[in-house]
Amino acid sequence: MTVTKNLQNQRGVALIFVLVAVTLLGLMAGIAGSSWQTIVQRAKEQELLWRGGQIRKAIGFYYKTAHGGAKSGYPASFEQLLKDPRFISTKRHLRRHYLDPITGDDWELIKTPNGRIKGVRSHSDKEPFKKDNFSKENEKLVGKMKYAEWEFIYLPKKQQKTSTQPPGPVIKPVN
Repeated sequence: MTVTKNLQNQRGVALIFVLVAVTLLGLMAGIAGSSWQTIVQRAKEQELLWRGGQIRKAIGFYYKTAHGGAKSGYPASFEQLLKDPRFISTKRHLRRHYLDPITGDDWELIKTPNGRIKGVRSHSDKEPFKKDNFSKENEKLVGKMKYAEWEFIYLPKKQQKTSTQPPGPVIKPVN
């Protein structure tokens, strides 16, 4: 009779040990899962900065590229960045159609008043990890609370006068 009681007690201890081990494994898996999600989101965030920067540069190249002696301004469609229709030969400002890495979908296009594309932004309402210490080209992203506020816009530099002398009075010749 004592032998059967000892066996039942050992079974109870083994069952408690298995339950504790399963609970600990579940907690560790949950912690690892949340850490993994953080790692993945940070990687996607870095990819968002890179892709957005590439698209902004491509819009700038398109804007600056003159055809027939005149600049044409911003592209009318995203496809014009992939293959510029102003040239007979293939001219690419962007190597491929990059999707928004946060959502996996197309970007939201930021357009000028006349409907041309001057930039892109994500559709995601997720909160970014990075909120400061951006590069100079991305300094406007400081303090933004969602990825949808991260705008990658090309703005041309304003033409500045190179002359250091103040303009003189206009003198018209006498006929």
